[in-house]
Amino acid sequence: MITTDHNNGMNENREINALFHLLDDPDVEVFDTVANKILLYGKEIIPNLENLWENTIDEAIQERIELLIHRVHYQDLQSALRGWGRSEMPDLLQGAILTAKYQFPDLLDNQILTEIDRIKRNIWLELNNYLTPLEQINVLNSMIYNYFGLKGEEVSYQRRNQFFINQVIESKKGNPVTNGIIYQTLCAMLDLPVYAVKIPRQFILAYFDSFIDFSGPIDPSDYRILFFIDPIQGQIYTQQDVDTYLRRVSVPPVPSYFKPQSNKQIIQFLLEELSKCFQDEKDSYKQNELINLASILED
Repeated sequence: MITTDHNNGMNENREINALFHLLDDPDVEVFDTVANKILLYGKEIIPNLENLWENTIDEAIQERIELLIHRVHYQDLQSALRGWGRSEMPDLLQGAILTAKYQFPDLLDNQILTEIDRIKRNIWLELNNYLTPLEQINVLNSMIYNYFGLKGEEVSYQRRNQFFINQVIESKKGNPVTNGIIYQTLCAMLDLPVYAVKIPRQFILAYFDSFIDFSGPIDPSDYRILFFIDPIQGQIYTQQDVDTYLRRVSVPPVPSYFKPQSNKQIIQFLLEELSKCFQDEKDSYKQNELINLASILED
């Protein structure tokens, strides 16, 4: 039963059963009405839907039930993401976990947090106050890419698993965005002023000369970037390297490229990039849902 109040529970079960009986109605409008009523029950109704799926032989109805379960999870994710975006300091890793929950709704945060914490502790033991920023980053690189064994590849929309933080940590293979999120999360835990910047066609991190307060508008001229870090494998670039790159791709350097990205902007970008992995006709609803999730984080 879904509620604790006995009578109410009986009526609710009766209503749910009545709704379930209409799930095989060939009329799309009837199905939509039924679906919307079922969605009002929220996550509590998922066990009932799963149970119904197991006891259904008709594949078409099973598909409808799967879509319903997906819609319940999606509804839940929208409100979780809205809450995350509204919090004073949205946590970057938490944002990546929420993004992964689009595909893996039952994902447990703990496994990811424990793994990240383990890497953090190992780095922390190697760091000390006498190291220069470059030496600090060399310690990080050695731990992340050699000890933990994280690998990276350029973004490919064929490899959608590289956009899901749980799969990246499990397979130790990500793309610049997810590797960058892991990297920046570790830097935040270790009090290193490393933030993503918006260089065109690249997801790259920058080591700034001070911490950034994202609560107000940010003027890039208030900050100095010491060097850049490519999160694919930790390669370090100078300002000159980046200027050369911009000339090569015929892009004039504008100050906004060197502006630190907020955690909300990074997760918005992750969702937009992930949406491009669902180009097939049958997946177009997923593409729309992910673009919609990204728009929740519009400033």
